[in-house]
Amino acid sequence: MTTLYPIEFAAVEDLPAIVDIYNSTISGRMVTADLDPVTPESRMRWFEEHDRAHRPLWVMRNGDNIAAWMSFQSFYGRPAYNGTVEISIYVHEGYRGTGAGSIMIQKALDVCPDLGISNLVGFVFGHNEPSLKLLRKFGFQQWGLLPGVAELDGIRRDLVIVGRSV
Repeated sequence: MTTLYPIEFAAVEDLPAIVDIYNSTISGRMVTADLDPVTPESRMRWFEEHDRAHRPLWVMRNGDNIAAWMSFQSFYGRPAYNGTVEISIYVHEGYRGTGAGSIMIQKALDVCPDLGISNLVGFVFGHNEPSLKLLRKFGFQQWGLLPGVAELDGIRRDLVIVGRSV
């Protein structure tokens, strides 16, 4: 799968747009456990934890706009887990349903061998069927379930752990 939109490593100048895309998902209560918007300043440490060689943060560009972003984050933070990363993908409202998420997942799968990554894991709310469907399309399977661990607007929500060996 190819894209006309380049996917490249995020620059610090991209952080406000990354945060805007993230914040646009909060009110829907399907994608993130954050209940209130975050700021670029509050996400700077998270941004700095990414690096090209091991835990990249990518953006998909459409001209000057960011259509989507994807990050790899360390899983559980201990050396024995270095080959496993948590994948996060967020798509700008104007690009949802266009295949941007699929393109980003394929990019992740393509680069895993070069980064020494053998497993991708994702944490998805059980009621977020669109994201679960997308991940299943790429061979992710349910590796765990944490029932009722989140509360969103007074409703208990499950957290599904999905994974895929690469």
